[in-house]
Parts: sequence; C-alpha cells; structure tokens
Amino acid sequence: MHSTLTSIGLVAWLLACQAAAQSSEQHPLLPTWKCTTSGGCVQQNTSIVLDKDAKYAQGAPGSRTSADYARMGVATSGNALTLTHYVRSGNQLNPASPRVYLLGPDGKYVMMKLLGQEISVDVDYSDVPCGENGAFYLSEMKPDGQNNAAAGTGYCDAQCQGYCCNEMDILEANARATAMTGHPCNGNNCDKGGCGYNPYASGQRNFWGQGMTVDTSKPFTVVTQFQANGGKLSSITRKYIQNGRQINSGSINTCGSEASTGGLTGMGAALGRGMVLAISIWNDAAQQMAWLDSGNNGPCRSGEGSPSNIQNQHPGTHVVYSNIKWGDIGSTTKA
Repeated sequence: MHSTLTSIGLVAWLLACQAAAQSSEQHPLLPTWKCTTSGGCVQQNTSIVLDKDAKYAQGAPGSRTSADYARMGVATSGNALTLTHYVRSGNQLNPASPRVYLLGPDGKYVMMKLLGQEISVDVDYSDVPCGENGAFYLSEMKPDGQNNAAAGTGYCDAQCQGYCCNEMDILEANARATAMTGHPCNGNNCDKGGCGYNPYASGQRNFWGQGMTVDTSKPFTVVTQFQANGGKLSSITRKYIQNGRQINSGSINTCGSEASTGGLTGMGAALGRGMVLAISIWNDAAQQMAWLDSGNNGPCRSGEGSPSNIQNQHPGTHVVYSNIKWGDIGSTTKA
C-alpha cells in the first residue's frame, strides 16, 4: 500500500511540475479579432505557441521566453507575426522552420468555427522565394493538445503526421505561386492530395507574382469564405484586397469522394466543430515544393527551390502575417 501511494504521489508531483512549467512559458502576444456584421470586430486576447518539437529542441519544456522564440525564428509586434526560416547563431545559419498555433487566454487552442464564416489576414510574401512555403492553415487538433498536455502538443494533419485529422490549407504560398486546398478525412482515411485551387494551374499565369494582378512584392489582404447551404459547406471562395481594390479569385466546389474521405461535407463538418489555426514556414528537400510552384503549378525552375539554393540565395527568407480576423461573411473587411 505504501509503495502504491508513493507511486501515485510521484505521478501527481510530476503532473504538478509539468503544469507549473507550462504556465511559466512566455507565449508571445498576437491579438486577433472576432467579427460580426452587427457588432463589428472585437479584439481577442490571443497569443501564439511553438509546436512542441521546436519548443523542446533547445532546452527543457516550459522554459521558453521571448528570446527563445526569436531564436526559433518567431517574432511578434502588435498584431503582426513574422516567421523566419533561417536564424543566425554566431557564424552559422541554422534552419528554424517554425510552426506556431493560436492560443486563447485560457491557454488552450482557439477553436475557430468557420462553417458559414470567413477569415482574413494581411500577408507579406515579398521575401518568400521559390521552394519556400508560408503556410496559414487549419487542423482539427484537440483544444488542449495531446492528453491534456502542454500547449504546442497534439499536432495532426491529413498526411497523418502526429495522427490523421481534417486539414484545411487556407493559404500555402511564396512570392511566385499559391494554392488553397481542402484535405477532408473519414477516420484515418484522408484525402492526402486534396481538392485545391491554384491560379497558375487553372490558366491564370499572370495572376500571382511580383507586379502581377496580386502583386506579391507588396502586402495584401487574403479573404477566405466558407459558404454554407442548409448547414453544409457548399463552396470555399477566395478574394484579395490590395491598394483598396478587391480582386476576386477562384473557388472550390467539390472535394473528392464523400463516401471515402468525407468530401466537401466532411470538410464543412470539421469547420463547424472547430479547427486550430496553424502558421508555418518551411521548404521541401524531397520535392522542392514542385507541387506548389513549378511545372504546371507555377513558374519556378527545376532546382530553384532546393533548400541549399534558398539558404545561399535567400538566407533571410521570412513571411509576415498580421491583422487576423474571423467571423460572419462580409464582416472582417468591413470599414
């Protein structure tokens, strides 16, 4: 009996230490806004947290400070988040490739319920070259991470990293190409290829890029609307706002087999239940991001997007996201 109580006491002590460590971490503030057509936009006291693998890579869990976040390529200023792929340490340039999640004031992930809603974000992709991906997306993670563990845990996506779950890639992009892609899952059966919309692949060769219709040399606003009909997702629509001008883009109206992976209906059900906002910057040694920006998908040349080329030619590559708003359709960009 004594040994049993001791074991229980030890577990309780370890859990208490873990909770104390979690609470001591300094999560960089990143205010966002929740909007309605009737009441306007209300600021949310949100922050961001690094994925656990990055967070724990340089020390014990629960000890991250603002300086530690900076060393992992993450910086906030007001409502802007900057993610930098390569970070210099002395004379060495190290790949940080950060991924962060949006936290609420309760320390849990913000569960965005976007069925019949929209989300908007200001972006600056001017220093994101071929082969690099600044990703702004939704994952149906659990609000308290994995097994009630620290924020930063419990990652999942439709490629079944961590575990299999619904994923909505709102914006995957660099300065040369972009795509939005739904990846519904039915249990562990996920649509890994997804149902996507890429302007270049659809024939709009002068739509996205420096000096083009959406001029990626300058900041702009991205608005993604999840239209619903009868409580089900009917389409995913994209538009941009730049220099006061609205630029309409394409939409996703079907999404594979509903019987197999859930299709558009399954994607909408996940959006209705609530999904976690994930934001990252990364590159792809295996495919060099060809699925996003070369061949029929974009204008980038073979080899241009290799990680070694990016590090040599664009060592300061970074992406900036700011002014994140979500709510009723038409409310997030209302003057």
